[in-house]
Amino acid sequence: MTKRQAAEALDSSKRDIMGRCDLPFGGNTVVFGGDFRQTLPDVRNGTRPQITDAMLRRPYLCESTQQLRLVHNMRAQSDPWFVEYLLRVENVIEDTVDDGYEQLLDEICVLYTDADSDINTLIESVFSMLGENLSDANYIGYRTILLTWNEYVDKISTRMVERFPREEMIYHSFDPHNYYLVEFLSS
Repeated sequence: MTKRQAAEALDSSKRDIMGRCDLPFGGNTVVFGGDFRQTLPDVRNGTRPQITDAMLRRPYLCESTQQLRLVHNMRAQSDPWFVEYLLRVENVIEDTVDDGYEQLLDEICVLYTDADSDINTLIESVFSMLGENLSDANYIGYRTILLTWNEYVDKISTRMVERFPREEMIYHSFDPHNYYLVEFLSS
């Protein structure tokens, strides 16, 4: 999501600081990670050309970088159907609609009707056997609900917490009475 301009500014300042104007980033090794096709730079109210222009893949720096590709998807290895689907989308084999947009398959979508029960339907579809797998870190770690607004994240997080069959506990990050050991205050 890094904008091209940010990388170019870092390059310029590193060249100045290191006194090595002939080398990218002043000769320092810089690692950029991510999938350029999945996470575009954030350009507020940007048009498609403006977003493309802000992409990190467009700068003069790409000429002097070495790109390493990860070829084995560790997150999706247990779901070969989804891996194949992602590859078809990536290689533009899947049909697109309306100016190149990808319409997600019904199998991976949960119908939204603006009803309050939709949140429960979404949680049930992603965490279908949550009760049986509460102590299995892999079960929870390999499931994700992606949302566009923090307001929605809070709503779903609250619903998820309500599903855990334990007594709620509150931990304070400070002492409510302001009692501190002298050793702590002196450190």
